[in-house]
Amino acid sequence: MSSSINIESPLHHAQLDELVGISQVGGINLHEEKLLGHLNLRGNAQDTEFLAGIKEVLGVDLPLAPCSSVKGESASIWWLAPDEWLVIVGSGQEHDTEQQLRSVLKGHFAVSDVSGAQTLLELSGANVLELMMKSTGYDMHLDSFPIGKVIGTTFAQAGAHILRISDDKFELVVRRSFSDYIWLWIQDSSKEYGLNIV
Repeated sequence: MSSSINIESPLHHAQLDELVGISQVGGINLHEEKLLGHLNLRGNAQDTEFLAGIKEVLGVDLPLAPCSSVKGESASIWWLAPDEWLVIVGSGQEHDTEQQLRSVLKGHFAVSDVSGAQTLLELSGANVLELMMKSTGYDMHLDSFPIGKVIGTTFAQAGAHILRISDDKFELVVRRSFSDYIWLWIQDSSKEYGLNIV
């Protein structure tokens, strides 16, 4: 007997795919990078074998500086704490990546698949900075929040990790349980600028 598993993004009920391209006028662009693989990685950043194992599997060096990130061909890695990182891989690659990490890493480490527990939203556009300043108390100036920096903060009243991709583009990782709230907040906060789903 075979069974199929229906995997849905946290915002599947918002039917964002059906809204793509409907509005071409607006200062805020929203895109859900749905169903990516999210792995929580814990380990000793002072352990050279741990660092070498990460590079062997993911093809990039683990970011060690606080609030930093790296992006390779197959993975993006966000620094979350001195011994914790978020590894983001392509949809469907999370299981194989987790197994490869487990087979290569030795000693004290932990890797957990948290893909179903969160989603990634991309915010961009001419007015995205205004939206970000409404939504979080963190200083959005490039001197304080340069490209490639990751922060853990509140977005509206929900916890989020935010990565700055460029001057006017951000990625937000939010928990599944907060995704409805974040979606409603973005809609409401974007009214004065216009919101495009891309």
